[in-house]
Amino acid sequence: MLLNHWRSFRAGTILIALALMAGVTMWGAGAPGEKNAAVNDLVTANHILADKEVVDGYGHVSIRNPENPNQYFLARSMAPGLVTAADIMTFDLDSNPVGGDTRVSYAERFIHGEIYKARPDVKAIVHSHSPELIPFGDTGIELRPMYHMSLFMEDGVPIYEIADFRTPADKNTMLVQNRPLGAALARVLGKSSALLMRGHGGVLVANDLPQVVGRSVYLQINAKLQAQAMTFGRPIRFMAPGENVPAAVSSYFRNWEIWKLESERKRAHPGTP
Repeated sequence: MLLNHWRSFRAGTILIALALMAGVTMWGAGAPGEKNAAVNDLVTANHILADKEVVDGYGHVSIRNPENPNQYFLARSMAPGLVTAADIMTFDLDSNPVGGDTRVSYAERFIHGEIYKARPDVKAIVHSHSPELIPFGDTGIELRPMYHMSLFMEDGVPIYEIADFRTPADKNTMLVQNRPLGAALARVLGKSSALLMRGHGGVLVANDLPQVVGRSVYLQINAKLQAQAMTFGRPIRFMAPGENVPAAVSSYFRNWEIWKLESERKRAHPGTP
């Protein structure tokens, strides 16, 4: 009987040790669910941007792979409001699909790859065709922060003039459809958080998806407010250098939570207000 107890104890000890070793191994390799969480959040970001009319059938949002900074996740070429987890593709920083994925990808994926390459600090990117941004990109009137929710614009919002970088082979395209055009856009963006594209739209970058989605929404709102204020014929008192808000506001996480809930309800009960 004692021998049986000893065998049971020894077997149990070995199992516990193996479990602990497995746990250490898994921890050392990074959280196994981190990639799945990033993909799920990317789907949510697509839906929120569509719901907020930052994007329509066009435009896209990406996130850097949390398990490999030399890759990023982006949906296949499709309307953002329809994206599911199965639609997410993985790209290297040259914007080549990883793993032999042959699905059609966005022509302007080079916006994402070249910015990630130039800006190691950037973890998420949005490209939109927001109509509110077009007048500023086309006239050269500087887009400046009107209120505290758009203070991320403090470093300036440069304008990318694609005509300055096209070659004859680009055939007067308005799309950032190759690496050289994407690299030029990344250079114009510099250290800023936002950029306008003449006759096209805008690009936002941030540390994570909630922040880049929030910046995309509030850049659009800021453009509306500034255009409205300009009709008053009075001097505009923009936000002053150095004015700031708590990180909890500039992260837009509270907005992300409510927008996420609204998006989930909309898709769970389509057709309801």
